[in-house]
Formats: sequence, C-alpha cells, structure tokens
Amino acid sequence: MRGLWTGLAALAVAMTISGAALADDGPDAEKGKKIFARCKACHTLEEGGPDRIGPNLHGVFGRTAGTKEGFTYSKAMVAKGEEGLVWSEETLTEYLRKPKDLVPGGSMSFPGLKKDEDLANLIAYLKSETGFEGEASAE
Repeated sequence: MRGLWTGLAALAVAMTISGAALADDGPDAEKGKKIFARCKACHTLEEGGPDRIGPNLHGVFGRTAGTKEGFTYSKAMVAKGEEGLVWSEETLTEYLRKPKDLVPGGSMSFPGLKKDEDLANLIAYLKSETGFEGEASAE
C-alpha cells in the first residue's frame, strides 16, 4: 500500500510540473497591451500615427535609434544611433528595463520595467502592433 501512495504522489508531482509548463505559452500580447497603457500618453503605434512627447513606434523594429523622420530626439539618443544602436527585441528589452542605463542623458522619463514577464509581454504587443514582419535581432 505504501508503494501505491508513493507512486500516486510522484504522479501528482509530475502532472503538476507538466501542467505548469503547458500553461506557460510564452509572451502574451494581450497582457502587453495592458502594460502599454502606461506608454500611451507619450507614444502611438499605428502606421502614420502622430508623434507625441515620444515618437510614434510603428516600424520601430529594425530602425536605428534616433532616426525616425519628423521627430526631434535627444542628443544622447541620436548619438546612440550613430554608434550603431538598432531596435530589436533584445535592445528594446534592455532599454525598457532601464532606459537611462542604455541611453544616459536620454529624455525618456519612464523608469523602466522590472519584471522579465512584463518586458516579454510588452515586446510581444509591440511586435503585434508596429508592423513587425520578421526577425529583428541585435547585430
């Protein structure tokens, strides 16, 4: 009887672990949309959308930092672009974690996101809403 209980306990643990793994389907753009609510005062996402305090973000993936036509960036952001900073999932994640660390002297007042899950969800949402069409990676 003891062996039966041990076996059932092991089965329960295995099912719990596998269930948790199945529940994590990766980044959730819908959750990212809720996180983006904090960004909406300064940024728009739709193609042709207006710049606000910050630039419109449509087409941001693959774009060199500080180069969106018609928007006046801080000198620090322009300099980062001139140094070769291109927006990708990796570079945006680093920037959105703590903007002042990647672009010291930049004008974005947002303090950053601390949770990896929030960052991943926000990036998933940005990809879904900004015309992302492929694999923009940091090079």
